[in-house]
This record gives sequence, structure tokens and C-alpha cells, in this order.
Amino acid sequence: MTRILQPFIAATLFALALSAGAQEPAKAAADGTLVDAKGMTLYTFDRDAGGKSMCNGPCATNWPPLMASGDAKNMGDWTVVTRDDGSKQWAYKGKPVYTWVKDTKPGDKTGNG
Repeated sequence: MTRILQPFIAATLFALALSAGAQEPAKAAADGTLVDAKGMTLYTFDRDAGGKSMCNGPCATNWPPLMASGDAKNMGDWTVVTRDDGSKQWAYKGKPVYTWVKDTKPGDKTGNG
């Protein structure tokens, strides 16, 4: 895990907010970093490919996936991917996203690098 999702096109997030009944899976923080609903930084995993998470077991314990509900629908750049255990996870532009267990408060970015 070495990449923090950086500044995004405001129009994309605005379009997500306007989608009928859509619940944004994440939002941009003031510095442009993508964060979950609790304000925790989201990361991608370099080994994920083809819209599939390669982070399972102990990896997923350290890098908790941004989980999606079973009835979540794709929205713009956000897609729902199925994990190896059958649960659902959010992906941004095809890359599954995760938090980092050692980020303890909103704004922490200790998982980068």
C-alpha cells in the first residue's frame, strides 16, 4: 500500500451527490485526499488489478477494505467489487480502496509509502 488517493475532480463528487438516492462511498477532504465517512484516509494497493482485491486475510486486517452493502450500485468512478469471501468492497476507478489500521484519527496518513 503506497498510494494515497489525491485530489479529485470536484465535478465527479458533485455528480455523485446529485445522483438520485446515491450515498457517496467517500468524499474529498480539504486537502483533496479521499476519505471515508469517518474522515479516515483511503489508500489503494499496488498489487490489486483488474478490479479485484488481492488484500485478504492478514492483509485485510491491517488494511481494512472500504466495504459496500450487498445492494450497493456502481456510481460514476465508483464501482462495487466482490472480494474472495463474497463480501462487497468499493473501488475508485477500478482500484479497491482501504483504510490503514495505524491511522487512528481523521487526517492521519501513516500508511503512505
